[in-house]
Amino acid sequence: MLDSISAERSTRPSHRLSNARTARLSLALMLLGSLAFALGCAPQVSRGGAGTKNPGLDDAALSTGLDKADLDYLAEENLNALFDSGFWQREILDHPNSQPIVAIFPFRNDTSEHIDDQLATLLSSVETFLVNSGSVAVVSRERQAEMMREVRYQASGDIDPLTAATIGRQLGAKYYFTGKVGAVDERLKKTRRVQYSLVMQVIEIETSLVKFQNETARSKAIKK
Repeated sequence: MLDSISAERSTRPSHRLSNARTARLSLALMLLGSLAFALGCAPQVSRGGAGTKNPGLDDAALSTGLDKADLDYLAEENLNALFDSGFWQREILDHPNSQPIVAIFPFRNDTSEHIDDQLATLLSSVETFLVNSGSVAVVSRERQAEMMREVRYQASGDIDPLTAATIGRQLGAKYYFTGKVGAVDERLKKTRRVQYSLVMQVIEIETSLVKFQNETARSKAIKK
């Protein structure tokens, strides 16, 4: 009887050890399976654009929102119209020895979307085009922002001619660029189309006269 009890007791620890090893092995297999699943479902990251193996990555539209391709198009079309305009020919190019100073004021958002980042990108594109034209002297946008803070101008609202003239004179500018981005949003069944427009103006600071104005449009659509 004692021998049988001792034999039973001697087998119990090994039984518990076997169960623990099985549990650890099952847990390890589950973790490996989860890791393999996670790796299989991980997002695939790719690099595109000029100089990569996928130069057309930026061509595809991912939404109806304004992307960099849209902003580049809107800015370039308006500025090409500016450079071809009578204003630019007569008042800028005909006086190569006196580069007028220009300021770039905020563009108004007339859409229902939050596009502050897109507008900042747009203004940077306009600034780059004007600087590289070599025909005008462009006031630093950081300096403009400083002046606007001094007059407590809010970039989300309109800038009235009096405020614009005040800021412009303090900046030493003769003209300022401004504009607005609008959108017409239409839906039909499962299709949505958004027609964006960019209006660009050049205003003479002393007279508040509109010396140039142009509008360019861009459409985006998505079908679910």
